[in-house]
Amino acid sequence: MTIQDYLDQLGVNYRLSRHDTTYTAQDLAAAEHVPGRKVIKPVVVKADGEFVMCALPASHRIDLDTLRQQLQVNEIELAEEDELNELFPNCELGAEPPIGKIFGITTLMDESLFADDRVTFQAGTHRDSVTMTLADYRRVAQPEVAYFGKHL
Repeated sequence: MTIQDYLDQLGVNYRLSRHDTTYTAQDLAAAEHVPGRKVIKPVVVKADGEFVMCALPASHRIDLDTLRQQLQVNEIELAEEDELNELFPNCELGAEPPIGKIFGITTLMDESLFADDRVTFQAGTHRDSVTMTLADYRRVAQPEVAYFGKHL
């Protein structure tokens, strides 16, 4: 299922746009002419062996120790590329939309995303992105909220 199919099924109002190829969330922000804080960067971690999709602004990085404490787990590490290929078979590597529910994993949203009312993220390819309200993103992703991001 594509992100567009998923959003259409849920009746979400969104804008799909095509842009030059971007490989980082900051590059996506530049291509879409929006600040990095408005672009959601998904980072998948393994927390005590369970995959968790962390959603945070492009202008932030994950503080793994803080995240480990927030999740109350013993071990936390970034997912490997081969694991990402298995989790997201219909997405280009590094262009996964930050909605873990589509892929059967939990989404954890950094509270710094509350700063803006609209968000943008990759739509499964390095050339397509979705923009929607934060309220709609929260409705479709159903994320848990925590504080684990540090401004770059």
